[in-house]
Amino acid sequence: MDEEGHWRVHYCQACDRGFQNENNLRMHMNSRFHRGNSITCPKCNASFTAASGLMHHFETGSCPYARYLNRETMHELVRDRDTAGVITNKQIGWHTNDNESYVASSASWNGHAYECYLCHRDFKTLRSLNQHLDSPTHKQKIYHCCGRTCGKQFTTLAALFGHLESESCGATRFESVQQNVANVLSGRALTFR
Repeated sequence: MDEEGHWRVHYCQACDRGFQNENNLRMHMNSRFHRGNSITCPKCNASFTAASGLMHHFETGSCPYARYLNRETMHELVRDRDTAGVITNKQIGWHTNDNESYVASSASWNGHAYECYLCHRDFKTLRSLNQHLDSPTHKQKIYHCCGRTCGKQFTTLAALFGHLESESCGATRFESVQQNVANVLSGRALTFR
């Protein structure tokens, strides 16, 4: 690759490193190596490289000073700010399912692994299966990409922001996602461009 000069097309001069394609280079340029940890949690001051990291921090209830924030409360905040349905799916009603959870028992052993009874994926330990069941994997897709031709849907705001940050569908720019995280937290309208 070096001899043919292929790495030079998708090359980071600062790191003296080549990449296979433009997307990989773009992801590298948006990583903590070049961007640092520029997003700060307003509650606990934890630092994140991108908006998706902060949203994951909130949606998983990981902020020690905002345990009340989780996937459901974040959805309520975003839905109130996204009245035009730019990123939230239109719903007749929203009922929080904080108390709803799936729990597997030893009965989920199928002879060689613990099997998820919803998607039939195998797990080595019962704890891993229960973590999977407790994740948003089997929850309703409540967000959608704002790209006109994309149509992808997501169960978490962090996943949507990660998709938008990748710029894979061209819906918006990385910087726009970072600016909108402040809008989500401050009560301003979302302005993806």
